[in-house]
Amino acid sequence: MNQTFMIDITSDYKGCVFLPNHINLNTALYKLNFGTVTIDAKFKQQPSSKQAITISEDLAKDIFFPYVKHPLHIFIHDETLTIGPLVGIFTSGFTSFPMRPIGDRSIIFSKLLSVSTSVGALPFVFGEKHINWDSGTIQGLFYLQNGWKTIEVPFPNVIYDRLPNRKSERQKQQKEVKSRLEQEYLIPWYNPGFFNKMDIYDRLFQVEEISEYLPETQPFSSYSAIENMLAKYGHIYIKPMNGSLGLGIHQIIYNREDSAYYCRYRDLKAGMNKLKKFSSLEGLMKHIFAGKNLERMIIQQGIYLLKKEKCSIDFRLHTNKDSTGQWIVTACAAKVAGNGSVTTHVKSGGTIQSLDEIFEDPIEREEIANKLQTASLKLSEAIENNMEGLVAEIGFDLGIDQSGKVWFFEANSKPGRSIFTHPSMKKFDFLTRKLSLAYSIYLTEQAMKSPEALFR
Repeated sequence: MNQTFMIDITSDYKGCVFLPNHINLNTALYKLNFGTVTIDAKFKQQPSSKQAITISEDLAKDIFFPYVKHPLHIFIHDETLTIGPLVGIFTSGFTSFPMRPIGDRSIIFSKLLSVSTSVGALPFVFGEKHINWDSGTIQGLFYLQNGWKTIEVPFPNVIYDRLPNRKSERQKQQKEVKSRLEQEYLIPWYNPGFFNKMDIYDRLFQVEEISEYLPETQPFSSYSAIENMLAKYGHIYIKPMNGSLGLGIHQIIYNREDSAYYCRYRDLKAGMNKLKKFSSLEGLMKHIFAGKNLERMIIQQGIYLLKKEKCSIDFRLHTNKDSTGQWIVTACAAKVAGNGSVTTHVKSGGTIQSLDEIFEDPIEREEIANKLQTASLKLSEAIENNMEGLVAEIGFDLGIDQSGKVWFFEANSKPGRSIFTHPSMKKFDFLTRKLSLAYSIYLTEQAMKSPEALFR
């Protein structure tokens, strides 16, 4: 059984749980579970037609159940009634300010937690310092109607990883928390780890039905390798293996007419896009990449993309797993490069546009949307099947060349949300946040019925 009910607390009885009349008590129930706490309880039918579940005050206290005014799921399995799911959102960067407990990201988390009513889950935010290992509880940060509130709760049913960057992810204490909660408490932990571009490419390249989307990509090895790719494609991109937000991406172009090399990139210090000309590749590399570790770079085939008013277009798609564990496309938007920009990122002058704004012809628009959605779903399944851990959301940067072929550029395990600043994307903003929590429902059921499938 997987349904949602309001949860009431009563002081009139002790040790009792009252269930709505349509829940058949012919199935023996002896235990009540919340998060990782399970206690004995007596189960009875509601004395009236009330459709809520009522828990006696003493039981609520024993399972550290916080009173919340929105419906939660119940799961019945192995003579136990589970209320939840209780979802721990793990992150770092906490402050001492009650109104902004996670600093500038507090508003992002408040928006994420605010969808809990529509999901039927109980999410909270926590970090390594909020855990009490001795009591098996967490001082969780909840976002309620009157703002942020700290409430003690048990270890959760599932954990959603929202560490903000690779630096925090590499810290010893964060790794220890993940290892301990997964291995000692068997708590499913989803969306761990930022993707490495070369690692993703190597894994996907082995999947036959996916390889058609992949531009030629290789780790930097020599100037001659760059020369060979320039001879094949006319232009290439040099990217950091672990980059994000378009930072550190350079486009190198070879112009046969004047036998010159051009490099287009974003000068972060000057805050402007630049295009420089060189007579040799060696001169370009020594000038532009002085002091940079080229061994941490990849070289990628350049694609002649669709354009709007002479500016290249690529596409951001979000995919999420839903409450049944299935991949669905939750958002799709176009990104138009800024004048002279090497990328379509907003910080480099790019703009977000809807497919309606890019493609006036409805037939062409539908054809493009179908191609992008098909590719992103295939890529999602391939990444999930070839990566360690539980992947539940991905942001894809895809391109379409001038012949209509779809190309895969990047996959982000913790995608940015710049596309949702566009007015037409507001409903998809809500949907992506909702499904990122709804997946916890599926994981909670799986952890009860088929834990071996999660902890393989």
